[in-house]
Amino acid sequence: MDGNGRWAKERGLPRSEGHMRGAEAIERIVETAADMGIRYLTLYAFSEENWNRPSEEVSALMLLLRHYLASKREKMVKEGIRFTAIGDISTLSADLQNEIRTTAEATKDCARTTLIVALSYGARQEICRAASKLASDGVRDITPEMFSKALFTAGIPDPDLLIRTSGEYRISNFLLWQLAYAEFYFTNTLWPDFDKIELTKAIDEYQGRERRFGMISEQIK
Repeated sequence: MDGNGRWAKERGLPRSEGHMRGAEAIERIVETAADMGIRYLTLYAFSEENWNRPSEEVSALMLLLRHYLASKREKMVKEGIRFTAIGDISTLSADLQNEIRTTAEATKDCARTTLIVALSYGARQEICRAASKLASDGVRDITPEMFSKALFTAGIPDPDLLIRTSGEYRISNFLLWQLAYAEFYFTNTLWPDFDKIELTKAIDEYQGRERRFGMISEQIK
């Protein structure tokens, strides 16, 4: 969800305002995804590398995340949105960890759409943790299926589509293992301006692509 800071800068506003507008975009896109029948939506909210940002910005982001979970929890339940978080949650504040646990518990029976929020997440770090876990369990002959079950996303289908906003053309340490066969869509739209129209464009383009998974067209058809 890139572009909050640039959105604010273009308008002469503080970066915190961009992040607040970005949170509004999250609500729009979660609602739209659910209406479109998208069963899983993963949002990269805060990477492990983001801890290196100015402390004031990090604090503002954490406060915003905590407020979002507390204020939207009831609506998630009403709308059938199941919430879960992936990443090194232990590095977050006790208050935010509590909001994450409370929201996950409150929405655990929701079945319309699963909202996965990546917090203090890094794909390389996730892969290293998974490998260490399997090694400590004494596993020697590791299969892709076994490895997938050791990741934060165990039990969650691999993504079909990655959308990158704000004109960025890189993965930025996001779901490196899980994106092996995903389609990529890039847009110059800044995240606070990303809406139903932009999501529909991405889905329409995705639906026009042929996914072969290493096979040839004749095998797919």
